[in-house]
Amino acid sequence: MSLTFDIFLLLYLIAAALVVARAKDLLAASIVFSSYGLALCLLWQYRGAPDVAMTEAAVGAGITTVLFLVAIGRTTRREK
Repeated sequence: MSLTFDIFLLLYLIAAALVVARAKDLLAASIVFSSYGLALCLLWQYRGAPDVAMTEAAVGAGITTVLFLVAIGRTTRREK
């Protein structure tokens, strides 16, 4: 079970990073980046570091996503 979960999370993190890097729609990229942060949160929790998992959830998936959405709202949604 643990090896399967590790491989699944690793593949998801790689796929999410590639989607974020190649996305032209900035709103979609920020949403996928938020899910990337939540997946990292799961990984840290699974690995036995709940303090790092909570920090990742608050900063990586929470505050960063809000800041990205505010910045996108003040600029354009699509990249040129």
